[in-house]
Amino acid sequence: MDTEPLLRARGLLKSFGGVVAVNLVDFDIFPGEILALIGPNGAGKTTIFNLVSGTHRPDRGMVLFDGRDTTHLRPSQVAALGVVRTFQNLQIFQNMTALENVMVGCHLQGKAGFLATALRLPGTAAEETHMRNEAMKYLELVGLADQAHLPATSLPFGQQRMVEFARTLAVRPQLLLLDEPAAGLTRVEAEELDRLICRIREQGITVFLVEHDMNLVMGIADRIIVMQYGAKIAEGTPAEVQSNAAVIQAYLGAEWQEERQPSDSIMEVENA
Repeated sequence: MDTEPLLRARGLLKSFGGVVAVNLVDFDIFPGEILALIGPNGAGKTTIFNLVSGTHRPDRGMVLFDGRDTTHLRPSQVAALGVVRTFQNLQIFQNMTALENVMVGCHLQGKAGFLATALRLPGTAAEETHMRNEAMKYLELVGLADQAHLPATSLPFGQQRMVEFARTLAVRPQLLLLDEPAAGLTRVEAEELDRLICRIREQGITVFLVEHDMNLVMGIADRIIVMQYGAKIAEGTPAEVQSNAAVIQAYLGAEWQEERQPSDSIMEVENA
């Protein structure tokens, strides 16, 4: 692991109507790692994602990405620098095929722009062909090359989620933020997601994820940050987090250690 963080967050504070959602949180994300953010519902996990991606601005604190202060940049500006995210709710363009959905992500990297290509203005044909080929590569990565020309909304939910991932990867992120990527997936789909996230890391992309599926988190994360009531209560390797008394009491529950077996598959942690 590189000793210099790709992203630094220092003293992040965010309140909504007097309720403190994130309370003076510090953390680093290192190049090439998979960092997981876990905790009960309402712990502040999605707010952290919003602060990192530029959706919200902190009341205090700062975010540095690749040495640049991104604290007050717009989401589009943050994404242009290489920080790209998915959301809890599926976001698919309903009137497009799977391939066209992914090509939207490719257009963000193009020179002609989406509108010029859509209108087939002069000089855009070669770029569109290149983007179509690139989009197919990302669909192959997520296992959907055979479904490329099907309407995206005709695909099962799990495959629609993979289309969304492929579109996000087409933006060519350095840091990929995955907000509850396993939500709504079947056991088999969640296992495939595990393998996909590892393949994404092999592409040189750093991964930061919020997830309630503890088998997924414990199986792929290099480090885990645990939050409760807007504050960070623990940070460490999966083994360290699993044995942390504060984490067991606040989130995992004693049954995690008592009942968990090496052969366990998908287990969803239920939150109060």
